[in-house]
Amino acid sequence: MMDTIMEGKTRATQLTAVEICAGAGGQSLGLHLAGFRHTLAVELDRDAAATLERNLTRIASAEGLPSPSVVVGDVADEEVWKPEDHRGASLLAGGVPCPPFSIAGKQLGSSDERDLFAWAVEAAGRMEPDAVLLENVRGLSMPRFAGYRQAVLDRFVELGYRADWRLLEAKDFGVPQLRPRFILVALREEFAPYFSWPEPTPAVQTVGTALYDLMAANGWPGAEVWAKRADRVAPTIVGGSKKHGGPDLGPTRAKREWRKLGVDGLGIADTAPGPSMPASFVPKLTNEMVARIQGWSGPGYEWDFGVRKGRKTAIYRQIGNAFPPPVARALGVAIAAALRKEGTSRGDHGASSQYRDEVYRALREHGGYVSLAGLRKALGASLSDDDIERRIEFLSRDFEIDVRQRGGTPTYRLGEWRAFRGQENHARHEAFATGSLRSKIS
Repeated sequence: MMDTIMEGKTRATQLTAVEICAGAGGQSLGLHLAGFRHTLAVELDRDAAATLERNLTRIASAEGLPSPSVVVGDVADEEVWKPEDHRGASLLAGGVPCPPFSIAGKQLGSSDERDLFAWAVEAAGRMEPDAVLLENVRGLSMPRFAGYRQAVLDRFVELGYRADWRLLEAKDFGVPQLRPRFILVALREEFAPYFSWPEPTPAVQTVGTALYDLMAANGWPGAEVWAKRADRVAPTIVGGSKKHGGPDLGPTRAKREWRKLGVDGLGIADTAPGPSMPASFVPKLTNEMVARIQGWSGPGYEWDFGVRKGRKTAIYRQIGNAFPPPVARALGVAIAAALRKEGTSRGDHGASSQYRDEVYRALREHGGYVSLAGLRKALGASLSDDDIERRIEFLSRDFEIDVRQRGGTPTYRLGEWRAFRGQENHARHEAFATGSLRSKIS
């Protein structure tokens, strides 16, 4: 009994984290500042992993702690890491691939071989952390993925967690950028009643105030006027991928918004403009400037991206694809408080999520074939037949939906979830082995 009590006290006071799809360390830094100490980070891209390892090693050395293990490889490869080997960790965190859900893409969800969200949920079940933090793009919050979201919530319940989603914007946490991210937080029943989503702390900086000193560093005479023009938060920075050319600040609409701020979004500059540039010059951002807009700014947020000649594009991708450290820190503080059972037990985490899918739940609970009339009755007539049919069509993109005619009336039965969850016969394995998937991910 005493050993169990002491183990519980240790896990609550010495917060540890395992991070998957860790990138160059935006989430890592935020979680560290919130009190978590990494024991393992897994990342596919070697450049990002090198940046992460360099910085985590530096931080650990300064604190007199052992350096965490940073492993390069496919996070779903059993030879890279095994979740069971990390039981006892306080937190499993990560930012799994976004393209399956991105509004800018085809939103293939479970049919996209890059999808790792459902796999991450199963990894949590094998690892059994006290809490899980996963982030992705805003597209996952859309009606198209209502069933997918519900399947995730239901699976966490089966694993002994309470989970919920929340759409957060970086601008609400001191970052001079919009950057909406869709966040999932799951906690064990013991800790869930103590969790509250972090309250917004709106940005006190604009693009102009955040970057003025960097724009003026080389003596550009237009820096002050430029800073006044750039007096608002930035659009979302897009990091891009190796598949799509060099760095720029996003699609055409985003570039137009950058132009209104007095920024040329068609690339990244090596240095700030110098004294010979006219005051009317429209500058490009440097990687250092982009890092500030992502939230690497101020004491405690120092991060070494290994800036060197010929690596500008690789460094930009690391920065542009990152989770803003201040947002990760705010979430980390909220999770840490719950794991320490600080404050008043509220008990409402996940109780009334706006991101649930009642049609999925009705089909799942019925178990067999059910007509539209049967679904409408189960839902309390809250949706029309057209609405239900539309939801079923969305569901059919991620789940097997079997349709049978009964007396001329279609009936529906919810089948298997197509998402990759570690199945040995899933198409993802072959795609990764042949290299086609690796090129898409990186």
